[in-house]
Amino acid sequence: MTKTLEPVNTIDELPNSTTVVIIGGGVIGVSAALTLAERNIPVVLLEKGHIAGEQSSRNLGWVRKTNRHAADVPLALAADQLWTHMPERIQQPVGYTQCGIMFLAKTEEQMAMFETWTDSVQALDLGSRLLSASEIDQRAPGGKGQWAGAIYTPSDGRAEPSMAASAMAKSAIEKGAILVQNCAARTLSTSGGKVTGVVTEKGEVRCDQVLLAGGAWSRRFLGNLGIALPTLPLVASVLRTRPMEGPTDISVGGPDFSFRKHKDGGFIITQRSALNAPLTLDHLLVGWRYISQLRAEGGSLRVSVGREFFEDLALARRWSANKRSPFEKVRTRDPRVNPGLNQEALTNLIKAWPAFTDAEIEEEWAGVIDVTPDSNPVIDRIEALPGLTVATGFSGHGFGTGPAAGHLAADLVSDTTPIVDPGTYRFDRL
Repeated sequence: MTKTLEPVNTIDELPNSTTVVIIGGGVIGVSAALTLAERNIPVVLLEKGHIAGEQSSRNLGWVRKTNRHAADVPLALAADQLWTHMPERIQQPVGYTQCGIMFLAKTEEQMAMFETWTDSVQALDLGSRLLSASEIDQRAPGGKGQWAGAIYTPSDGRAEPSMAASAMAKSAIEKGAILVQNCAARTLSTSGGKVTGVVTEKGEVRCDQVLLAGGAWSRRFLGNLGIALPTLPLVASVLRTRPMEGPTDISVGGPDFSFRKHKDGGFIITQRSALNAPLTLDHLLVGWRYISQLRAEGGSLRVSVGREFFEDLALARRWSANKRSPFEKVRTRDPRVNPGLNQEALTNLIKAWPAFTDAEIEEEWAGVIDVTPDSNPVIDRIEALPGLTVATGFSGHGFGTGPAAGHLAADLVSDTTPIVDPGTYRFDRL
């Protein structure tokens, strides 16, 4: 969580019943609650900590179509429209601007990958184009990097994680949704093999449908129900500079850094090619499924063994409804920042754009992302437990598609024609 996260005031009293219960107050859950409230469908959202306290306020804020899997682009296109009209829809700003996103290539091999991706989405008319080194310099002057080229999508953009989910949550409340913070969902109530309610630390809420949008916690919640979700927790470290003059308002992704303008005039920077992997039991159980994926994407994991392993091991993987759950023991997952990784990102960026030489760090933070084996999320009904829908596993890409992903999840729980074909996000593919 950044220190600029806007708080949301919610009620403490838990209703006895509703139509839909949403577990998780990140951008996906909040977007779904907003959509359902606008349809006059009674909905209660439960958040164990506070709204957007974890990855929904800790991400980079990119809203992109570029370099997504081709099957995932329709959801990103739908999100573009929802982001564009969000301020009008909720009567509050979310920091959205269509600034464009540019990914840089160091080698001809990387340029060939960009060209292959551009060809794969040509029918979607995204406006993406390949740039030469001179065209990069025109859009981001003062650079010293030796680039083979870039891929650039002018219609991509950014929004502000510190304000977006909070603003949507406030609007959802105004439109009739009930949001309850500091209230952990322990498990589900069932009858005749179907969901009938959610058992929380404050009591039970009876309902017809449940949407689980618990981010990196979803695997543990489902595991307690006997449902296996093979997501892997990884940690991204991020920094924000103080206000400064930069080379461009375009968001830029380099091989080993990325930067984008922040609403306060500084820049959000990260080491784009590396993530931390503090070992936990999940890494040992499902990590083998990710080896080929990481190699294909050219990323690296900074693996470490430390207190995180034992802290995770101390959290139960099975518990009963009348026992304190792991979600009450850890309200907000706040992983340690890797300052070395952030400094590495800044050093790499300075070599490429010396304008960042005098950048001063205003704050640093880290967040846990839940990665699936194919980097696409799960947005699907769970056939093994009718009445349960899951929207999780967004693999660090969920903020940008958040409004559309929440909308799609709301479509599924309310049996409405989906905003996009949900086939790409089937649970059974995993």
